[in-house]
This record gives sequence, C-alpha cells and structure tokens, in this order.
Amino acid sequence: MSTVRLEAIKQDEAAGSLVPMQPASQDIWDKKYRLKTKQGEAIDEDIDATYQRVARALADAEPTAEKRAYWGERFAWALRRGAIPAGRITSNAGALQHKPATSTINCTVSGTIEDSMDGILDKVHEAGLTLKAGCGIGYEFSTLRPRGAFVAGAGAYTSGPMSFMDIYDKMCFTVSSAGGRRGAQMGTFDVSHPDVKDFIRAKREDGRLRQFNLSLLITDGFMDAVAKDADWPMVFPVNAKEQGEINLDDESEVIWRDWPTHKNYVSRDDGLVACKIYGHIRARHLWDMIMVSTYDYAEPGFILIDRVNEMNNNWWCENIRATNPCGEQPLPPYGACLLGSVNLTTFVRNPFTDQAEFDWEEYKEVVRVFTRMLDNVVEVNGLPLQQQRDEIMRKRRHGMGFLGLGSTLTMLKMKYGSPESCAFTESIARDMAVAGWEMGLALAKEKGAAPIMEERFEVTAAMLRQRPEMAKDGWRIGQEIEGKVLHAKYSRYMQRIASVAPDLVDELAEVGSRFTHHSSIAPTGTISLSLANNASNGIEPSFAHHYSRNIIREGKKSKEKVDVFSYELLAYRHLVNQAAMPFSEDASAKLPDYFISADDINPKEHVDVQAAAQKWVDSSISKTANVPTDYPYEQFKDIYRYAHEQGLKGCTTFRFNPAAFQGVLVKEADLENTTYRFELEDGSTVEVKGNEQIEYDGEMHTAANLFDALKEGYYGKF
Repeated sequence: MSTVRLEAIKQDEAAGSLVPMQPASQDIWDKKYRLKTKQGEAIDEDIDATYQRVARALADAEPTAEKRAYWGERFAWALRRGAIPAGRITSNAGALQHKPATSTINCTVSGTIEDSMDGILDKVHEAGLTLKAGCGIGYEFSTLRPRGAFVAGAGAYTSGPMSFMDIYDKMCFTVSSAGGRRGAQMGTFDVSHPDVKDFIRAKREDGRLRQFNLSLLITDGFMDAVAKDADWPMVFPVNAKEQGEINLDDESEVIWRDWPTHKNYVSRDDGLVACKIYGHIRARHLWDMIMVSTYDYAEPGFILIDRVNEMNNNWWCENIRATNPCGEQPLPPYGACLLGSVNLTTFVRNPFTDQAEFDWEEYKEVVRVFTRMLDNVVEVNGLPLQQQRDEIMRKRRHGMGFLGLGSTLTMLKMKYGSPESCAFTESIARDMAVAGWEMGLALAKEKGAAPIMEERFEVTAAMLRQRPEMAKDGWRIGQEIEGKVLHAKYSRYMQRIASVAPDLVDELAEVGSRFTHHSSIAPTGTISLSLANNASNGIEPSFAHHYSRNIIREGKKSKEKVDVFSYELLAYRHLVNQAAMPFSEDASAKLPDYFISADDINPKEHVDVQAAAQKWVDSSISKTANVPTDYPYEQFKDIYRYAHEQGLKGCTTFRFNPAAFQGVLVKEADLENTTYRFELEDGSTVEVKGNEQIEYDGEMHTAANLFDALKEGYYGKF
C-alpha cells in the first residue's frame, strides 16, 4: 500500500469547507443521493454519511479485511476532498438491501442494432432492462436501411430508421416513468445515411423523440466536402443478396468504407464494406441544414467519429459508433459509462486574492485514490445484461473527469477562455492523466491488468492500414501481438502520454494497465448543483451567477423552477463582500470583472478551453457552448467547423428558443422577455410572461414550465 497525505485539513485552507450548502443543493442531495428506506426514512444522516456509505461499499471490493479498512478510510478522505463519483454510484453503492435491482453505472451503449425486425425488437428489450436498472443508453440508428427500401422478407418497403426510433422513445418514457426518473438516451446517425435530413429535422415536431439526445456522426470526409463545397454521397451497405444487382467496381455506384457490422454485407479483406450510393447532396447545403437546426433546437450534436476511432485506446478491436446520452463516453457495443469527477474548487487556496493558488499536490493525490475507487466500481457494477458485464470486466474502462472549472478560474481571478485559463485547463487534464496512468500501472502490478491486455490478437491488414508504423516495426499479417502492446505503443493517445512520461508508457507496454481508458469529462449538472454546491458543471463556465433550474418532482405535473446561485458567488459573498450581486448598479455590491458567465464568452473561447482539455482526455468531453438568444446566426454557423479544426471529438451548443422547448437551465431575463399564449376552453387566449406563476389543475406552475409540459405532452406524466 502506498503512502498518501491524510493529514487533517484546516477549515480555513479551503473555501469549500467554509461556504454553507445552499437550500437547492441540500434538497437535490436529499431527493436523489441520500439513501432512504422503502418507507422514505433517511438512512444517510447527512452528506458525510453518504460519503462514508460509498467509501465502505467500494472498499469492500478489496481482497482482505486490512485493505478494506485502510482503503475505506482513504476513499472517505478523497470524497471529502473533492472526489465525486457519478450519480448512480453515489445513490446506489452500499444500497443493495434497499435497492437490489439497480446499477452503479450511469449509462451504457446498446449492442449494434441489426437491420431486421428481430434485431430491432431484441435491442428494444435489452434497452428496457437497462433503463429499468437506472442506466441511460445510447444507440446508433443508421445501421437500419433507409425509408422506402425494399424488405424482401415482408414483400414491402420499410418506413425507415426514424419510425423505429419512435418505438424506443416511447419505451424509454414508459420505463422511466415507472421509476420516477427521466429516461436518458442518445441516438446517433451517420451523416452519409440517405435519411439524414429526416434525422436532423426530427425534433421540429412537438413531443417527438424527447427522451433522446440526438447527435450526427460526422466524418473527416464530410468536413472535407464542406470545405471544398463538393457533392456528398448518401450511402448504405450492400446486402449480400444484392451483390449480383450492382457493379462493385463502379465508383459511381459503390463506395467502400468502415461499417460497424459485416454481417450480411459485402466486405473486403481490409475491413471495408461496400456501400450503395443512393444519391448526392451538396455538402454545404447539408451543413447549413445542420447548423440552422442546432441554432434553433440545440440539436443535433456533433460527434467527429473518425477522430473518436483514430484516438480510441482500443483502436484495434473496437469500431465506435455511439456514445452515452451526454456524449462524453464514446463506447463499443455493450460498453459502460463509469464516471466520476473531481471538484476543482476544493483545491483553491486564498481565493479571490492576489495570493490565490491551486494545490497541485493534493489534487494529484485525490486523483490517485479516486482512480482506485472507480476501478473498484467495476466489481459492483450491477449491470443487467451479461454482455454488459462481460464488456466492463474485460476492459475495466472508466472516465474520471473534473467539475467546477469555471468556478475555479474565477476564484483564481482568471477569465474563462483567456490564454491563461486554457493553459491552466491543459495542466489540470494532463496531471490527471499522468497520475491516473501511474495508478493504472500500480494496480496492474498489485491486482492484475485488464484481461484484454493479456489477450493475443492476430495482426490484420486493417491494423496495418490504421497504424503504418507497425509494419515499420516489423509486424506482419498473421502474427500475434499482445493487447498491452497495441494499447500502450500504438494507441495515438498513449503515444501522446509518452511525450511527457515515456518511461511510464514503456512499462505499461510490458506490464499492461488495470484499465483501457481513464479520463472523460461529464456534464455533471445535477451532481454539481448538489454535492458541489453548484460549482460550475464539468468543463463549463457557470451558466449564470443567479438563475433557475428546472427539475422533475415525482408527483408534480410540470417541472419545478428552483432558484440557484453559482458557487463562486456564494464563496465571494461569504469571504469578501456579503452584499455582492450580479448586475448590481451599486458600486459597493458590484462583482469584479473576472466574474463572467456562459453568455459572456464567445463560442470560439468555449472551443479553445475544450480543446485544451481534450488533448489529455482519452475518451471525450460533454461540452455545451451556450450562446445568447439574440446571438447572430452568421457568427454562430461556423462554430462546429472551428471545433473540428481544433481537434475536438464532439461539440454541442445551446441557445434559448421558446419556440422550440426550453432547457434545464433558464435565466430570469429570458423568461421575463418571453410571452407565452394559452388558449382556454372557451376559445379565449391569455398571454403571460414566462416567469409568472399560473394556477392550473390545482397546482402552481411557472408559465414557461406549464407551456412546455402541455406542448411537449408530458404534463402530469412524471
């Protein structure tokens, strides 16, 4: 067992210990993460009792009583110092007596949906079991043939992937409603699929696919076509039964490309699949359609799938086509999203002063202890499907990230998006990565490497095509090579780690790592508001310093609006100026100019910060570039192209648009400036501002939340 700093932290060394929890944060902890009996009686006396429960449960995965006691104390120390496991871990670890059928895993990705009724309905069944266990789930739907394609078995023409997505959407709402938790799903779709325009426009219909986040799989080829203003082919694989009906050598009819499955399709030895060209569209026309939709409806998101696969640590044995619902975990079929975040605000010393600094040593130590803690979650995963359990045990991937970046930058008197803040962000991500892989090596020596590391794989033509340096190193088709060598030596990401820790990577190639992936940055919305006292979400700046959050209350007919304050505002008021408030005209109550929020930051700066972190994050980052409602489209439309240029794996944006549907976070000014029109039974209409209260059906609602619930069709269904 290694030595760690376990000394008591003085109360005045960290702002986090001094700032009282705001009522909204206490309330969310009580409703979501506090363990209670079936009768609703509290078992966790306070938040520290929640930490102790989680620490004990995860330490129980250790092999001896001595280690269980030792690591139980260390895990509790890390939790108190800023380690925050994801919501499913926090709520379900150590809770088997009260919740025996739940998982400690937040999300998964479905197995590949085969293009058949059996394949589609089998995955609906698996998804239902997954959602019942409390996990979200992601799917790729572009494996289904396009609308109007002939189905030989039925002697009819298919209605296309979008109609089958509706089935998954209704299933998710039904299952999640039974459990009192909003279902979480991600639907991904290839930008070259013939039905891509239908996918882009899907959420323009009221109430459609609202249990889904939607993201397009964007290829480098498409980005190149946009840059060149070229035509873009719309394609789908050639079924083996169609082989005689098409000339595979005719480039005007067929394109060869990667595809997630070869079953029933025409493929070559290099791993590429024959795809029939159904037609062409001007790439920039399609691009404009995507950008108009995301400007108005905040979707589809943007997943740069070629970069995801190029930078995947398991590049040789995975073809990733889907992500968890928030997009920070690109995963193979049946992959699991095991997450945790480190609250950066707890490491700020002397905040808001010229002596403000970040405690790098304690931060790295928390990362090390937290890494072991997340690895132990694998042992108590509680996933409902055998394929999911096999996948997580074989690779043991997890995704550690951080939250509170925006709040921390403010406490250090840096402006989010500045060159100084980008350098700090890169250091945070790099130090987390190196400390994490050091623990991956140490755990492999102590407990054994992930099974995939010891497996032997046959060198294929596809491997040599993807990694030409393997041929230069003497590897030939048909030879066998260990997973740990493919992981440490030929992963593009691990090659990057080798640039700062070459000896570590060399040893990982010899010994293997305990896990294949270590880092990921989640959105952390609810967990930030709760256990982090509303420190900024994930990698984001604070949405605003005083705003509203719409939350689902079991038994309430619409969402409930809850007022919250940013953590940095609470800390500043507590430590510096009790009278301080945003937008104050009173000179004695004004905030310093480094107090900025999401709307003060241009989209380019959002991307710059994300790019600084992505360099050292081996999975992906859930990042939303918030833009003001009146932000000009002409300045907005190229943000995704800039994200591609900066090396990101994905990106999303959000702009408040009452004509669509409001988001979870809402600023008072937007509600004040939006008028909602309600038509009464007698045909008359009432116009009300979004922030006004309305009594309807025996309950009080904000006008905005009531309008949204009625329009979207979820009123009274939580």
